[in-house]
Amino acid sequence: MARTRARPLPRGELSTQQTLIFASVLGGAGLGLLYIQVNALTMWLTLATFVGYAVIYTVLLKPATPQNIVIGGASGAMPPVLGWAAIADDVAPQALILFLIIFVWTPPHFWSLALYRAKEYANAGLPMLPVTHGPEYTRLQIVLYTIALFGVSLLPFAIRMSGWIYLVAAVSLSGVFIGYAVALQRRYSDQLSRKTFRYSIVYLAALFSALLFDHYWQ
Repeated sequence: MARTRARPLPRGELSTQQTLIFASVLGGAGLGLLYIQVNALTMWLTLATFVGYAVIYTVLLKPATPQNIVIGGASGAMPPVLGWAAIADDVAPQALILFLIIFVWTPPHFWSLALYRAKEYANAGLPMLPVTHGPEYTRLQIVLYTIALFGVSLLPFAIRMSGWIYLVAAVSLSGVFIGYAVALQRRYSDQLSRKTFRYSIVYLAALFSALLFDHYWQ
């Protein structure tokens, strides 16, 4: 694929065996540091995240089901939980809400990319949603997920984890994201799909920045 062919492994600069050895050594060292310097809970959660992404998502789900991003998104949503566990040595409801935001954000984020890369995924034999169910169905799913994301993004305010600054940011950012999703459904173009994908990155960074700002402003 065009977006991955410059990486060392596809270019043949590293062998599969070298990659596995490097990942195992680095991962093992990281887990050891977490156990010794942080806490056991964070170490075990990190191990589960690694297995979930490298094995369950990459090896099993990615080539097998168009729901690979939805299910595999759980691994990508783990960093707030890991950070919370590292500091508090537990997994509180607030951490799970942050997890849920990233989990619901992942499908519209990645499907926006998959729409304009659909031919590449098809050539690679990967059953991404635009390949298996078509672009129109994928665009509908993006709309539905961005609406769901809007609701989920309000949870920090609902449980008094954040204040009005975050609420205004969440409503504004989600409104723009939904606007992009609806525009994609009504008048699709590769350029608009790229813009939606890029905005999804800005959205998540801005949302969590607003949460942080709101916390320290109060």
